[in-house]
Amino acid sequence: MPTTPTTPATPRILTDLALAAAQAADSQGGALWRLAEPGRQLDANLVRLPAGAAVGEHAEDDLDVLLLVVEGSGVISLRAGDLALEPHALVWLPRSARRSLSAGPQGLSYLTVHQRRPGLGIRNAVGGALAVAGEGGEAPCLLDRICPACDRVSSEPGARYCSRCGEPLPVREA
Repeated sequence: MPTTPTTPATPRILTDLALAAAQAADSQGGALWRLAEPGRQLDANLVRLPAGAAVGEHAEDDLDVLLLVVEGSGVISLRAGDLALEPHALVWLPRSARRSLSAGPQGLSYLTVHQRRPGLGIRNAVGGALAVAGEGGEAPCLLDRICPACDRVSSEPGARYCSRCGEPLPVREA
């Protein structure tokens, strides 16, 4: 039964994170699972980086993020230094904290959780709204489209360089 404003959400097990991570192919990257329940106040994604893959430096300016390592290992690089990531490590990333991630030799699977974003809108050049996304939230993984130099999100899925500053965008492992 779908959740509606008159039907309260029912607590339930949504997925087995360890199983979802373990079933991913060694070379598979990107979002393996995302929280998609209607009426939620959180966004959550299970993300996998294959061995040696990285997410370029970026910052979340509006939201704190919790990152829970599910499987594998890696490093999160912060301005204050590097933190080794191992299974069950829980990292708090306060808003505006610049960071990059790199996966170890077995890859890295991690869960991110943060407050849900308001619905995204598309605006024209003079700032008028053209359309608003119905469900809100963000795509499960846009990290390969965030410029590490100027934090602009590329609107072109296959872009290799930032259209604002020309810096190379992070390489998404296939």
